[in-house]
Amino acid sequence: MPERMLRQAPAHGQLIDNEGVYQQETIMRGTAMCFDFGEQRIGVAVGEHLIGQAQALTTIDNESNSVRFNCIEALVAEWQPKLLLVGLPLNLAGEETPITQLCTKFARRLNGRFNLPVMMIDERYSSVAASELLNQAGLKGRAQKSHLDQVAAQTILQSYFDSIQT
Repeated sequence: MPERMLRQAPAHGQLIDNEGVYQQETIMRGTAMCFDFGEQRIGVAVGEHLIGQAQALTTIDNESNSVRFNCIEALVAEWQPKLLLVGLPLNLAGEETPITQLCTKFARRLNGRFNLPVMMIDERYSSVAASELLNQAGLKGRAQKSHLDQVAAQTILQSYFDSIQT
């Protein structure tokens, strides 16, 4: 059985790649799918590396792991991503938070279940940025709830795309 791999990817984040399937050339020509993990909801966004533009896709609003992974399986089958990204929740000082371990476990499950590399990206300020974007779009307060997680995933994915632009 291959050794589990958690390594630092160049300038982007931690890479989880149990099967050694990360190939930068392939990934840079493909779709990326990003998850903003939460205990109640998971926001999902997608984007193409060639375009470098993230778009909010959906929010999985269920606490059951089996329901969550069935939804994710359908999304992976539809979008055929080459790379999965997961927002890594850190506090303002860059330290782990209580949900960091759950998020890391979720990322490892994604890698194991779909045999795709998973990159964990610092998500500090993503919810604040998402809320500001929704405010600008005219959604305020409670009206943001159903959109906030997917827009946060979009923000995380866009920050990744921006970081790899040369």
